[in-house]
This record gives sequence, structure tokens and C-alpha cells, in this order.
Amino acid sequence: MAYFNSSRRLQSATLHVDGEARPGWISGAERCPTVGEEIYCAEGLAEVVRLHGKISDGSRLVELRLPGVKTPPFFAAASNILVAPKAA
Repeated sequence: MAYFNSSRRLQSATLHVDGEARPGWISGAERCPTVGEEIYCAEGLAEVVRLHGKISDGSRLVELRLPGVKTPPFFAAASNILVAPKAA
């Protein structure tokens, strides 16, 4: 079995959203975002393109697009994004 250099692997810490990055924002598992809403993910601010079905942790699969970037949309678990609290 060949062993390869792991220096190019993604670290799991870079794939999880830091809850302290946006004080006052809540997890997408607590409040499901809506289409067109701006959220915070591991890549920074993103826009919700589409909501998909539930995944194994009970949250929704969310299709996201980074604003101002010509890259294709990507997916994230709602439990791994932050949404702004609803203004009362």
C-alpha cells in the first residue's frame, strides 16, 4: 500500500463554522434559512440557492453560492452554517 504526503489534505477544523465568528447568529439547525437569505458558512458569507431534504444529523442540506464569485454552487449541512436571528 502506498502512503502519500498529507500536507495537501484539508483539515477538519477548516470545514466547520466557528460559532464565535458571528456573535448573536444561530445555527441553521435551530432556524432553517430561506431561499435568498444571506448566511455565514466555512467559506464566509453566502446566499442560499435551494433547500434540499434532511440529512443524517436531522438538519437540511443547503445549496449555497458565494456572492461576487463565478464558481458553481456548493452544499453544506444546515447544522454547519450560521443564520442571522429574526428581528422581532
